[in-house]
Amino acid sequence: MSVRLTPYLVLPGTAGEAIAFYEKALDAQVLFKQTFGEMPANPEFPIGEEQKHLVAHAMVQVGESQLMFSDTDAGRPIQLGDQVTICITTKDASLSKRYFEGLKDGGTVIMDLHEAFFSPAYGQVKDKFGVTFHLFTEGEAMN
Repeated sequence: MSVRLTPYLVLPGTAGEAIAFYEKALDAQVLFKQTFGEMPANPEFPIGEEQKHLVAHAMVQVGESQLMFSDTDAGRPIQLGDQVTICITTKDASLSKRYFEGLKDGGTVIMDLHEAFFSPAYGQVKDKFGVTFHLFTEGEAMN
């Protein structure tokens, strides 16, 4: 069974600046970076012009570790304590579902576990201790 836990930094419009800073300060290498404007359009979640240049998702390598980044969605301010979340990555959707179900016990579902354009099973949940987890299943979505 392969499971990775990765710190996920959520920033208020400064993710691109933070990535550049860590490239210089920590010799970080950008593995992936996508802005909100580069994502497929979704009529349920329209992206304003002011948000299109912000980072929707990025991953950088620092030594043997990785960090994930994103800017907040427009209209969703960062709550104190939510700047750093944990991404649990698996290759098994049923394992992601089991973890999601376990973490939501006594917690709050932020985004139901669902198939997304980038993952066959992705969701977000804040556990009963106030820690936010992203459940990400590697692989192609069916759509």
